[in-house]
Amino acid sequence: MGNYDNAPVLAALTLGSGGTAVRIERPVILAPMSGVTDLPFRRLAKQQGAGLVVSEMIASWAMVRENRTTLRMAEVDGCGGPASVQLAGCDPAAMAEAARLAVGHGADLIDINFGCPVKKVAVGQTAGSALMKDEVATARILEATVKAVPVPVTLKMRMGWDHASLNAPALAQIAERCGIAMVTVHGRTRQQFYTGSADWAFVAQVKAAVSIPVIVNGDILTLDDAAEARRQSGADGVMIGRGCYGRPWFPAQAAEFLATGRRLPDPDLTEQKRILLVHYEAMLTHLGREAGMRVARKHVAWYSHGLYGSSEFRASVNRCTDADAVTALIHRFYDPLIEQASCQIRATQAIAA
Repeated sequence: MGNYDNAPVLAALTLGSGGTAVRIERPVILAPMSGVTDLPFRRLAKQQGAGLVVSEMIASWAMVRENRTTLRMAEVDGCGGPASVQLAGCDPAAMAEAARLAVGHGADLIDINFGCPVKKVAVGQTAGSALMKDEVATARILEATVKAVPVPVTLKMRMGWDHASLNAPALAQIAERCGIAMVTVHGRTRQQFYTGSADWAFVAQVKAAVSIPVIVNGDILTLDDAAEARRQSGADGVMIGRGCYGRPWFPAQAAEFLATGRRLPDPDLTEQKRILLVHYEAMLTHLGREAGMRVARKHVAWYSHGLYGSSEFRASVNRCTDADAVTALIHRFYDPLIEQASCQIRATQAIAA
């Protein structure tokens, strides 16, 4: 059971009020990840049981210009349940207009990014995590975005710019006063990027500072990580990023564990192969066959990681230039493993009988 017994009870969250209120039955959230959480992956994660999915980070200026690629990134999954579009930017008017456009395209929630550490965003555009250094500017952006749309607006941030300025609790209070419905805190500073370990215990300071829901994020790779992150932070839910690579079913497993203490097994290899094929075909449809095949390479590597012969399989997929040939390679790789697993089950059953 790990630390499940010591973690707070996972309960549903209702964000906002009235007709645009959003209810998250089990607040285990798929994190926004550039180049990963495109529409096919978000749709699949939701079908597998994620409580909420969030789009890749979208630049507000690109959304306002209604850039074709940006609009595609902002598409919602259409699978029922809530979907969020994450926006980044430093201009309040542009953020407000981008939020209106995203809601017009079906977003149930708008998430504001104050956490991206990438240099071209945080330094080049003075957006993302750089905004944590200017609390006056952050308030203007938050107020403008909240006023612009009828749906709940949430905020994702880090602990602070660096360890000399851990101002996430103060920013969370500003966010609450501006009407932000929920905050997510990645337990690192901007200057850490993704090095070191996420400080889940620090998030407890944010939780104590506000009355709105707080979500903990960072380094949640296992069920016990999810429980321990909540135990240390007291957070109302968890957001999972890298832990979902090749495991779109992991948010649902984490939600079940945090709600009941029950550990759901990974899907068997037959089901994993089916999920991969569904995901692959969705990428080809959404992105086009050539681009979809290129993007799929990293997902194929994540799905097959740790399986016998996976390195040779990944190399073959990476060399492949034909989308249908990749499908054939997937069958050729998984089918012997599935048959071997089936034989082992039959042998075990025969011994037991």
